[in-house]
Amino acid sequence: MNPGSFIFTSESVSEGHPDKVCDGIADAILDAYLAQDPDSRIACEVLCKQDQVILAGEITSHANVDHDTVVRHTVRDIGYVDPHEPFCATSLSIQEILSQQAPEIAQGITRRSAVSLDQGAGDQGIMFGYATDETPELMPLPILLAHRVAQELATDRHTGTVSWLRPDAKTQVSVRYEGHTPVEVTDVLVSTQHQAEISQDQVRAYVTEQVLPRVLGTWFHHGIRVIVNPTGSFVQGGPSADCGVTGRKIIVDTYGGASRHGGGAFSGKDPSKVDRSGAYFCRYLARQVVQAGLAKKAEVQVAYAIGMAHPVSVKIDTFGTGDERAVTNLVAQYDFRPGAIIEQLGLKRPLYRQTTNYGHFGKAGLPWET
Repeated sequence: MNPGSFIFTSESVSEGHPDKVCDGIADAILDAYLAQDPDSRIACEVLCKQDQVILAGEITSHANVDHDTVVRHTVRDIGYVDPHEPFCATSLSIQEILSQQAPEIAQGITRRSAVSLDQGAGDQGIMFGYATDETPELMPLPILLAHRVAQELATDRHTGTVSWLRPDAKTQVSVRYEGHTPVEVTDVLVSTQHQAEISQDQVRAYVTEQVLPRVLGTWFHHGIRVIVNPTGSFVQGGPSADCGVTGRKIIVDTYGGASRHGGGAFSGKDPSKVDRSGAYFCRYLARQVVQAGLAKKAEVQVAYAIGMAHPVSVKIDTFGTGDERAVTNLVAQYDFRPGAIIEQLGLKRPLYRQTTNYGHFGKAGLPWET
């Protein structure tokens, strides 16, 4: 099956984007609890606006975590330290609306015994995992490049290489495909926050002459249409200007729209929540399919019912690029019970803060990427 010629676009955002600030705080709190109590049950939502940070959700744990310290440290690490801005690590007002996990949910996801893997799913839902051989990371090229451009802006800012950059940024990369093969980057959009005295020409020169040649590598060419800060200026940004909420960048977090998405967000959720662990495991299995040479691309879907260990359904799609029977037989060998997933991937560790920015997939060192 050959879909012909088309252009596909994906976007990314920096760690200073308001929604990603919230995701970062939520995952930092999750890691802090797991570091003390690996069996913590965390469902932390965050809202940021102006000088306010609101923590809400359900937390059940034997750990003792200073939320105030975690929030301020995370915001400081991102780079919001300007005392002249409303959203600044030192002057934030932090409000908590937190309760314990509902007993009905808790009893449904508690293991039947210490050695049993029959831990029920923390909620109903559908999750997808995807892999493609178009890049060494087994990720779609548009989202991979969009992440790299956004991350390069952050690197130049953190190292002081470009002193006028500010934390908030968004990127977008368009790629032309012939069939299933990417052949050319056609468009790149970069919107990056900057100091007030920096001109549009300065920002554009930095992006076109430094960032893109460095980041795109062999995909760079002078025919790319580059759009930089299309409104002409991007001085006001971050939570000082815009509201951020956890879980609003689910396509940025996954495959940039190249694969289907079940709708569940990741950040702030412990691995008993299959929105997170199920999606990670589906990615892990999709990678196995492509790495084994059974398909050029693969998408794995799983569905759960709350409190039940075994999935309601599992489906694999290779989009006509592989041996469906061999793929089905391979995936059938794996255990989709949440307890088994958590054990196989070692998900009770404090590893989630490193997933928050620039995609949860395609990064070396994460257990579902091995």
